[in-house]
Amino acid sequence: MLLTLTATGGAGVPADDLGYLLHKHPARVQSFDVSSGTAHVLYPRSDDEVCTVALLLEVDPVALVRGKGGREPFALAQYVNDRPYVAASQLAVALRRVFATALAGRCDTRPDLVDRVWPLDVHLPVAACAGGPDAARRLFEPLGWDVTATALPLDPDVPQWGDSRYVDLRLRGAQRLADALAHLYVLLPALDANKHYWVGDDEVDKLVRVGGTWLATHPAQSEIAHRYLARRSRLAQSALARLAEVDDLAAPDDEPAADDEPAATTGTGSDETAATTPAPAPAQALLVHARHDAVLAAVRESGASSVVDLGCGEGALLVRLLEDGYARVLGTDVSTRALERAARRVDAFPERVRARVVLAQSSVTYVDARVAGFDAAVLMEVVEHLDPPRLPALERAVLGAARPGTLVVTTPNAEHNVRYPQLAAGSMRHPDHRFEWTRAQFRTWARAAAGAYGYDVTFRPVGPDDDEVGPPTQLAVFRRRDRPAAPTTETAGGTR
Repeated sequence: MLLTLTATGGAGVPADDLGYLLHKHPARVQSFDVSSGTAHVLYPRSDDEVCTVALLLEVDPVALVRGKGGREPFALAQYVNDRPYVAASQLAVALRRVFATALAGRCDTRPDLVDRVWPLDVHLPVAACAGGPDAARRLFEPLGWDVTATALPLDPDVPQWGDSRYVDLRLRGAQRLADALAHLYVLLPALDANKHYWVGDDEVDKLVRVGGTWLATHPAQSEIAHRYLARRSRLAQSALARLAEVDDLAAPDDEPAADDEPAATTGTGSDETAATTPAPAPAQALLVHARHDAVLAAVRESGASSVVDLGCGEGALLVRLLEDGYARVLGTDVSTRALERAARRVDAFPERVRARVVLAQSSVTYVDARVAGFDAAVLMEVVEHLDPPRLPALERAVLGAARPGTLVVTTPNAEHNVRYPQLAAGSMRHPDHRFEWTRAQFRTWARAAAGAYGYDVTFRPVGPDDDEVGPPTQLAVFRRRDRPAAPTTETAGGTR
């Protein structure tokens, strides 16, 4: 298998600086042992104007079957009938093994090159492609690549046999090197729609870790997940849930900015890579506390003894729920990292308190029996992280299947954004928000969802209620109609 990647120089940066990013010297041929054989890295051309790096994977048929159990139909079957030697998953494994640092977007010797956008030309003379050239274009073009995919015949001497499942694939586009490698690592196996090794839960982690920052908005996201995970529906559903809802894929290890306060750019770097800082700490802290207090007040009023925090994040609200003495508390999130941090917060409590709480990885858009049967449920700053077409799935899973006695939902009020001077007009408070509702839009959605599943709903402001643009956060309380009535609550439109 052969892959070549060519960059052209410009803007005072010679093309052969690509070698710094790849951590492979252009003057040497280097070889690396991989699970399927040997990967060679060499530079057919390297100068100021053009730099081409080639990754050549020599597959060792003995290595592929050595140590594997099972019986073959005849003595040499493992050599005659083994998988095709253009399996994209083998090339992807080699790509990650050889260019791991570049794939991670690190270059200690020349950090200025990491975010450079290079004019790139990627060529695979033979690439497995289930679905033909159209599939290649469907997967790569939304990421900014100009795709040329030419179907290869089964046999050039027998044209009536038609085309094979392989294409000559060429990609041209302006990309960061780390992004280009990530696209190849995920999409080449997705094109193949097959893996040469067992596909398990760890493959979901790889997909989300490498593809999360761009795959979450890809129009063919579902197709890519199913193809990459060898069409295993359970794994694909898990990956799609995490891509749809997780909001800290690229977050640093320190505490992220709160979702209810807008982020402001530091003014350094490009628009795509600018760092963000939280809004002024005093205002942020006041709103966070106000939101927690409002949610807890609504849960207390419901008379609940058991509560599930859906999308609990790092457990800030879970701590308050435990302090309030609820007999049974469940926290769910799609992010394992968030759950690990939540667990550390819970571990600070005595054993008798910790015994009342359970943490579980789960998605708010999929039916999960573990979240059913609770007196109250909370969706605090969660719905705005979903693509609007996924909201009906959330309604079915939470209001239709889990059916808590009371559901408390909070979300930003888009009208209040004009009160944040550091927030550009028309932008949203957090880069992962898929939408932000006005008060009218929130009420329209909440009333329709409540009516469809047998709930009544009331609304409350959270934070200072501005006469012109309303509060920074809006809250809705859904109460199941077959449960005892709760105290009357003042709504934005009067008493309900």
